[in-house]
Amino acid sequence: MKNLDLNLLPHLQVLLELRNITRAAERLQLSQPATSAAMARLRRHFDDELLVRNGRTYDLTPFAQSLVPLVDEAMLHIQRATRIRSGFDPATSEREFVIAASDYAAALIVGPLRGILRDEAPGVSVDFVPTTGFQGQLADYAKIDLLVGPTGYRMQGLSKQVFRDSFVAVVDAGNPLLQQPRLALDDLATVPHAVGYFGEGISTPADRLFEARGIQRRVAAVVAGFLSLPLLVEGTDLVALVPGMLAARAQRGANIAVLRLDGDAEASLVEAMYWHPSQAEDPASVWLRSVVQRSCSRLEELFPATTHPLIIHAADTT
Repeated sequence: MKNLDLNLLPHLQVLLELRNITRAAERLQLSQPATSAAMARLRRHFDDELLVRNGRTYDLTPFAQSLVPLVDEAMLHIQRATRIRSGFDPATSEREFVIAASDYAAALIVGPLRGILRDEAPGVSVDFVPTTGFQGQLADYAKIDLLVGPTGYRMQGLSKQVFRDSFVAVVDAGNPLLQQPRLALDDLATVPHAVGYFGEGISTPADRLFEARGIQRRVAAVVAGFLSLPLLVEGTDLVALVPGMLAARAQRGANIAVLRLDGDAEASLVEAMYWHPSQAEDPASVWLRSVVQRSCSRLEELFPATTHPLIIHAADTT
């Protein structure tokens, strides 16, 4: 079998991702006949259909599914090899970086990061993309330069902690809960909750806080991520547990109260940046990580929370 023309690797990666020749042609900025021709060559090379029709859409063949991580990893190394430079000057560079981050992390980091870029690297751009679909595998780094996400989820690659946050409870400023003389986690089980969803089987430190004590919450609303939760509780009887700095950010424009969790009821969230080992010594990647680190070092200063005098305890001991 002849060796594959390496010029076809980008075509193969996009076709495996999009599973559609027309959309792949648009992504590759090629004509549809040219993309169809590339698909035909790939099918001949692998002696496999790669894509098979399923109604109005296409599915990957089992062989094509096995190619996905291999092709992503191969493209990752090619991209790293062609982009690496012996030096990097942020003041003159026009490099475009991509960071994958949750809505929560991006909402906190973007502001201070943009300030650093404005002062040090006016030609550099940093795009934030959601972490949806990332499994924490090395192949996930094929399309990004850095990932910012929570620790404790077995993410592959090199990593460094960038900031820590603590969960708080947010409620509407007129919620009757605020009239209680004392509030325990068990009391929160009696009111409806809004919670963030991060994927099948993924629990947050706030989820585990209740699970560890056998407390079943009344979940009345589920949204993707943390970002919209503080605004969701405003004007309702809902309560939500969110990272404290996100609550502080939301306080600027929402009529909400923030309640601190005390002692054994405390739940922490530690965020780290993750990168592929091949990027460890790349000057541009080293600089990007320093920018993220410096941005995160300012978060507590930028997002101080104003908490309600009522504190949530682990248990009611009165």
